[in-house]
This record gives sequence, structure tokens and C-alpha cells, in this order.
Amino acid sequence: MEWWHLLVSFFLANVFGYGGGPASIPLMYQEIVPNHGWMSNSGFSNMLALGNALPGPIATKIAAYVGYQVAGWVGVVIAVAATVVPSVIALIILLNILQKYKQSPVIKGMTLLVQPVIAIMMLLVTWGSVIDSTKTIGYLQFIGIAAVAFYLIQKRKIHPAFVIVAAFVYGGVFLS
Repeated sequence: MEWWHLLVSFFLANVFGYGGGPASIPLMYQEIVPNHGWMSNSGFSNMLALGNALPGPIATKIAAYVGYQVAGWVGVVIAVAATVVPSVIALIILLNILQKYKQSPVIKGMTLLVQPVIAIMMLLVTWGSVIDSTKTIGYLQFIGIAAVAFYLIQKRKIHPAFVIVAAFVYGGVFLS
């Protein structure tokens, strides 16, 4: 039965996650944490942080990790296939349609108006991570780490993967 839940959960998150990995993360979160309880909120945040530090699309990394945790290697195959196959099929079909009607105001409007919805979904996942982090490490640590991360990424142009690894090291050394 877990195989079926993996297939449906990752299929739905992928199909409704318009815009790729960042848009499907809140949908995956909803399926993984509250709906099925496969992970805790902090476990999801840790997986997301580590997944962002690794190369490749985030949605497939989440699917592979959760699939393995839930049903081993069979779970990996099911979750990753449910994440990738619908996108491949839709991409081929939709790109042909969009190419044909790319000057249509309806198509332009559809793609522009879905962006605020994706932004709000990402904001909600971020807010959940903020709440969980501040409960765990406190407001001062959270603000300090966030400020340093912002400075390093935005001002010093350091790749986010290196900032995430530095945060892991900091957490392991100073917060354990």
C-alpha cells in the first residue's frame, strides 16, 4: 500500500507543481509531512537543505530520499518515476503547443499569473522552516545564521551549496 501512496503523492506533487522543483516543494512537503507522516518538519528541512547542496534537480532528490526511506530501492524507483515521467510527457506535448501559440495573450497571461501563487507556496514552506528553526536554535542563532548566509550569498556571491555546507559544519560543531 505504501508503494501506491508514494506513486500518487509524488505524481500529484509533480503534476500540480507548475514551475519545476521550487513550485513542487510545498506540494511534496504537504504529502510527506502532514498527509503521510513519512518525515518530521525538521527532517524535511534538513533533507531540503542537504538536497539543495547536491547537484541536480531538487524534486528528484526528494523523491529518491523519501522513496528509499518509505520502501527501499523499489520506493526510489516508484517515487522518482512518478516525479519524472509525467514531466517528460507533459514537456514534449506542452512545448509543442506553446511554440505554436507563443504570441497568444491567453498563454502569456496564464504563465504570468501563476507566479504569485508559486511565491506564496514557497513563502509558506519557508515560514514553517523559520518557526521550526527558531524553536530549535533560538531567535538570536537563527537571525545570526540567516544574516551571515544572506551576506555570503548576496554580497560575496558565494555559491549557496558552500553556505549550506558551512551551516552544517557550524551546527555540528557549535549546536550539538
